[in-house]
Amino acid sequence: MKTALDQAYKFVTKLQTMNSEIRDQVDVSIVTVNWNVKEIITKMIQSIFLYTRNIRFEVIVVDNKSSDGSVEHLQQQFRDEINSKRLVIIDNDFNAGFAEANNQGLSIAKGEYVFFMNPDMEIHDNVVLKLKEFFQSKTNAGVVTCRLLYADKSIQPSVKRLPDLCSQILVMLKLHHFLSWLPCIKNYLMKDFDYLSEKEVQQAMGACIFTTKEILNKIGGWDETYWLWWEDVELCKNIVEHGYKIYFTPHTEITHYEGKSFAQTFGLKKQKRFNNGLLHYFKKHHKPYEYWILFCLQPISWLLTLLTQTLKIKARPQSRV
Repeated sequence: MKTALDQAYKFVTKLQTMNSEIRDQVDVSIVTVNWNVKEIITKMIQSIFLYTRNIRFEVIVVDNKSSDGSVEHLQQQFRDEINSKRLVIIDNDFNAGFAEANNQGLSIAKGEYVFFMNPDMEIHDNVVLKLKEFFQSKTNAGVVTCRLLYADKSIQPSVKRLPDLCSQILVMLKLHHFLSWLPCIKNYLMKDFDYLSEKEVQQAMGACIFTTKEILNKIGGWDETYWLWWEDVELCKNIVEHGYKIYFTPHTEITHYEGKSFAQTFGLKKQKRFNNGLLHYFKKHHKPYEYWILFCLQPISWLLTLLTQTLKIKARPQSRV
């Protein structure tokens, strides 16, 4: 049975197709990386075409060798958008990870602005235009992000401060779930952050990054030495170090059905990838002794991951931590 979103989308997309601009005239390129979530990304793309108005945009999907028929499904569902070049699909024959796939999308983006979104999201108003206007209103804006909501409409924590050794020891050992009252964890996770207020922040979740192609070219795009996890921390740090600011706006919001792609990766594999990103970041930006402390804690983190899997202990994730 077709949902209300399906029906509304089909009606609106007919009007958009009749009045579509040529693809070279694009204000915002929306880039999303897909891996085996064909139904969810379909809902996301429908919501983008349904609610985005008064702005020229394109959607670029980078598929990381999905095995669920995602590419064929999208080609069937969005024939008109593909034919009018409002939707472009990059069909990888390998899993490029998150950073490299984002750079693939960036390399063909026609827009002055680039909006990186996770595929497990749904918009409910003209988010793209609102983020563009907010970005333009800020001096030295480098990244803009907005409020993210879980499926139950509760607010998802989506901003943090840059990491320090204390917080990352606790995160690696999963103690931040139980010791969230410690100052270093409260500071890192910004436990006191008001998600109803507009503020400058140090880092935004990679699921929702609105920036410009010019800024990305200045910093060299996403750092592809991060395969998954920590690439968004690196991106935000690089942008700030180039003299730009990162802003959070509460004036628009996106539903984030978090972790649908990540949930398909098993616990120990996730932990190893998280650790690899963490260690690379600390080796690059922190003192050697801090790197080696975290390096030596890896076996304990693996053991704890296996233990939590065995006992089926599950904590609600926060930015893929």
